[in-house]
Amino acid sequence: MFDLSFMHTVPFYEITALLVLAALLGFLSLLLRQPMIVSFIVAGILAGPSVFDIVQSHEYIELMAELGIALLLFLVGLKLDVSLVRSLGMVSLATGLGQVVFTAAFGFVIGVFMGFDMITALYVAVALTFSSTIIIVKLLSDKKEVDSLHGRIALGFLIVQDIVVVVAMMVLSASGIGGGGEFEQSSGSQLMIIFGYSILLVILLFLFVKYLATPLANRFAYSPELLATFALGWAAFLASLGDFLGFSMELGGLLAGVSLASTPVREALVARMASLRDFLLLFFFISLGMNLDLGMLGAQVDAALVFSLFILVGNPLIVMIIMGVLGYRKRTGFLAGLTVAQISEFSLIFIAMGVSLGHLEPEVMGLVTLVGLITIALSVYMITYSHTLYRVLERFLGVFERRDPVRENGQQLEDSGKRRYDIILFGLGRFGSAIARQLHKNGYHLLLVDFNPGAVRTWRKQGYDAIYGDASDEEFIGGLPLEGVRWVVSAVSQYDPGLTFEDPRMILLDTLGKLGFSGKIAVSTQQVKEKELLEERGASRVFLPFYDAAEQAALRIQEDIG
Repeated sequence: MFDLSFMHTVPFYEITALLVLAALLGFLSLLLRQPMIVSFIVAGILAGPSVFDIVQSHEYIELMAELGIALLLFLVGLKLDVSLVRSLGMVSLATGLGQVVFTAAFGFVIGVFMGFDMITALYVAVALTFSSTIIIVKLLSDKKEVDSLHGRIALGFLIVQDIVVVVAMMVLSASGIGGGGEFEQSSGSQLMIIFGYSILLVILLFLFVKYLATPLANRFAYSPELLATFALGWAAFLASLGDFLGFSMELGGLLAGVSLASTPVREALVARMASLRDFLLLFFFISLGMNLDLGMLGAQVDAALVFSLFILVGNPLIVMIIMGVLGYRKRTGFLAGLTVAQISEFSLIFIAMGVSLGHLEPEVMGLVTLVGLITIALSVYMITYSHTLYRVLERFLGVFERRDPVRENGQQLEDSGKRRYDIILFGLGRFGSAIARQLHKNGYHLLLVDFNPGAVRTWRKQGYDAIYGDASDEEFIGGLPLEGVRWVVSAVSQYDPGLTFEDPRMILLDTLGKLGFSGKIAVSTQQVKEKELLEERGASRVFLPFYDAAEQAALRIQEDIG
């Protein structure tokens, strides 16, 4: 084994070694077209005590990781639509609670059946209910699906789950298992205190949003550097306050973002803080890998495989069942369900708490660690390639959809099938929005499609026909009113082959071809080299936004000169 002891003399050497190792493994993942999260976790395992033992200054890594977590949830909170949370309240509550109850109950039965004592089975069952909000939000953000319907539903029930998790950890740590009635009284008083704190915090944040948020943000906005510093400080402050008051840091960071979501600097903050978020989260994933003790895993393989299969299959199933009953389509339920197919870093913290209290044997930590490693690694691939997985399993998922999926029908125009359109436009980002307004101005009848329910509502309020949908959903495309349509235009966000096998532009072209669409199809790309390929797949016109804009600008300059 290599002698790396010299690194421990200076923490800077350790950080340098971690960054170099993460960069090398990340580059390898890029070549193999694998998710970066897995490579960063592997970097943590290699840097941990079980392999190279590079890091001794764990407190520095943990600090960076905690800042990354706070900032990630802060940016999620910035984009959180409060009206959407209200509209998704039932599905968030039902799905979040349903998944927790299902996982805990069946996990407990599995534990008892496998020979665990009652206390161990209870701890393991509760630990299995925790899903990693951090990993899920990171993956959805990378895929640009946080604003999609299934992304927002997933975020909603993960928030519900996080709240349940905080209460469960607090109650079980003071429940009297191995203690007595004194713990039960302590638990009740703690709950009352935290409930009082939560009411106070909500009132203070409401007053902050109403009277201080916008003036304060506008004042800091005069200096971009100061604005970024303020944002990071505010996220860290509320994360710390949430932890101090007995909530979680994640919930505090999320509330910090929500408190600034109504300010005019929201988009500027998201753009400016994204790179810092990605850098700090690197340390979170490395920290997660470093805490996996490989020496305790070998004897737990059989039990870990059983529990992992339960998490990978059982959790998505219960989410699909609940969302199907509530009236969502099987596709939405499937994509949202995949987000809970893993356990969280808090599962390890929870079990470590049980070990430290003397409730559990150390071997249980090895079991849950192995379950975490298996489920996190596999669920990353499941979420990353969720659309491919759905296409493979679609024909088996009809049982999870009501005959009339009323929730998503509400996202459509009631009589869209009876209307005739000149153009159907996918994607209401900056490029798509500009196209839509210009075509509408010129008198064309448009049907606008976007996977962000908030954008759909905004355009409807402006008098446009807009519906929720996804260019990569063949079933949805097949249900569009294509008769008489002269152009289908795709202005969706740029496809990144490093994040998914599915190119929505290709799916749109192929599906319209199968349907025998007689009109023309236009798609956009930022890569000149893709133009010929897209034309071969059926595109009548390929837009190159930057090049097209430059060409138009040059022509206008020439006209002025001439």
